[in-house]
Amino acid sequence: MVSFIMVDFLLEVGVEELPADFVSSAIVQWQKRIPNSLTAEFLNSDAVEFYGTPRRLAVLIKGLPQKQPDREEEIKGPPKKAAYKDGQPTKAAEGFARKQGVSLEDLELRDTSKGEFVFIQKKITGRPTEDILQELVPGWITGLEGRRFMRWGDGEIRFPRPIRWLVALLDDAVLALELVNGSETIKSDRISRGHRVLHPNTITISNATAYVELLQSAFVEVDPKVRKEKIVKGIESVAKEVQGVAEISADLLEEVINLVEYPTAVIGQFEEEFLQLPTEVITTVMVTHQRYFPVKQGSSDNTLLPNFITISNGDPAKSTLIAEGNGRVIRARLADAQFFYKADCDEPLETYLPQLETVTFQEELGTMRDKVDRIMEVANTIAEQLDLNEQQRAEVESTALLCKTDLVTQMVYEFPELQGVMGEKYALVSGESATVAKGIFEHYLPRGADDILPETFNGQVVALADRLDTLVSIFGLGMIPSGSSDPFALRRAANGVVNIVWNSNLAINLAELISQGSSAFLAAHEDKESPIANLEEFFMQRIRTLLEEKNIDYDLVNAVVGDEDAEYTQRALENLLDVRDRALFLQKIRDNGTLKNIYETVNRSTRLAAKGDLDTQELEPETVVNSDLFESQAEQSFYDALLDLVPQTEAAKESRNYQLLVDSLVKVAPIVSEFFDGENSVLVMAENADVQQNRLNLLGLLRNHARVLADFGAIVK
Repeated sequence: MVSFIMVDFLLEVGVEELPADFVSSAIVQWQKRIPNSLTAEFLNSDAVEFYGTPRRLAVLIKGLPQKQPDREEEIKGPPKKAAYKDGQPTKAAEGFARKQGVSLEDLELRDTSKGEFVFIQKKITGRPTEDILQELVPGWITGLEGRRFMRWGDGEIRFPRPIRWLVALLDDAVLALELVNGSETIKSDRISRGHRVLHPNTITISNATAYVELLQSAFVEVDPKVRKEKIVKGIESVAKEVQGVAEISADLLEEVINLVEYPTAVIGQFEEEFLQLPTEVITTVMVTHQRYFPVKQGSSDNTLLPNFITISNGDPAKSTLIAEGNGRVIRARLADAQFFYKADCDEPLETYLPQLETVTFQEELGTMRDKVDRIMEVANTIAEQLDLNEQQRAEVESTALLCKTDLVTQMVYEFPELQGVMGEKYALVSGESATVAKGIFEHYLPRGADDILPETFNGQVVALADRLDTLVSIFGLGMIPSGSSDPFALRRAANGVVNIVWNSNLAINLAELISQGSSAFLAAHEDKESPIANLEEFFMQRIRTLLEEKNIDYDLVNAVVGDEDAEYTQRALENLLDVRDRALFLQKIRDNGTLKNIYETVNRSTRLAAKGDLDTQELEPETVVNSDLFESQAEQSFYDALLDLVPQTEAAKESRNYQLLVDSLVKVAPIVSEFFDGENSVLVMAENADVQQNRLNLLGLLRNHARVLADFGAIVK
């Protein structure tokens, strides 16, 4: 066995300050790309470590062989008929041998599924790792993807920020690399940079494995995991100085990790008078705008303290000055917010309605005031479907009327992320009920995949109305999402509609709402085409996806939503709760083994029933089966079983308790098996046409009863 000397490889790409999200994204991309590209070159390593800070991306590969292993490769050449003529090699064979660097005697003929072909067993000498890395590394750098890439100088290299240096070491030797960017050439060496403030001088990297320690000595912690630990410990420590507990947002923590190279937690303060502002305003100023961590009185007490924690990338010895500087910034921001809040509260929320006429929702769809009117119409229709009482309808109407008014307040103009939040606050100040105020906030929910859902009836109804208006209107204009392009977040809107209905068990008829909304749209836009078909297809796609996210097997999802089956499509859109319940129930009876007890019987009946012409809606045996045509007791037993099945099926449809239907199908199964294969079995496709149709109708009826639950033909055994 041949053994190779093992080497370690370091690559550091030095840049101007990178966006925080790109640092984490680049590391994730490298974690996949680099090991895969090494494996493709037959280079295995002991470990691959990835590092990143705002000023650098780095990878340290430990235990690489100095060269690829020698290996044998089987190479396929031309077919025999092209390689040989009359037993002699042709020019095709000679060219193949010449290209592979072998003699004609090395060619072998082997059988394949497509006939005989020429093959060779070629010995390949492993290439030096140094040569391979020189080919791979530039692609590792320029192959990174992200948003807001730029060019600099007169070159064509695209990167989020200009690349300023390269470190590339194989053990203690520099690996020669070049990045040519127009008139500028960036050459690799062993010179890195320390912390911009605490160690502004260069650093000489003596050896690849010395990288982490050398950078630490220059006040740069290159490992994001270590920086995270230091940040969390620092935050917790300084929070204790004021007897508080820091509120550590996972998203903010992830961001600040990649904003600093040498983190220091610094606690600052502001005047207590600002605590009179709504908590959401203060935390938005802190977290979203300043990237500070709020401090609460305790882990179970969410009352804010007049303090904040910032993660400094400066000199720890100057933490007091850093705290004072950041304190001045947040005071100014909170003073602005205080002014906006007081000014906004001077007028009742309803007085802002006329200002919505100055805000355009979409050029062809009018203003936000127009949208509010449409939301109110849709909300009223939903309230009728849900048969809400008078008080609930009044709450829905008030919520729909006021749901967008905070968009024209000074606070939301300055802090758009507070829309809905401020609507609730200002509604309470204006004397609206707590239910209406909460509904104004909740109508924006869910704001994302993992967000909470509205709890109040009025919040749920207006949330549905808002999304349905947007979907119908934008689809009506023909602006249907394609690929990753979805500027109006229509996929999220449709997901929100389905999730709200499912979570709150709202018995709405979505098909009717789409139809009515489309009619209203077309009345105002006579030159447009109806969006109904596209909207229905769009919603069916979302329903399918959301069911699969509930861990429903794909074939069971197909069985309840149908495959271009208009009957199932209409049924799903008319009753979203029913399609959910049927899917969950199917998964349940598959998991507990009940499904397999009825699958063969129903599926066999379904396949044969397709040879007949019985309407899939027909359930009554007495209507379509003539008992005078029975020639076997098996037919009579089948017929009697179907009669017993009818009330169970109807009860299952009415109550959505599909266990009633399945229990009956379990009882029917042995009777149908006797019809097919028992002593008194019959030939379904009898010579007598009337008898044949009668038997097909029996099978069609069983299929139809089973279709009340699902299309068994779509289920994979």
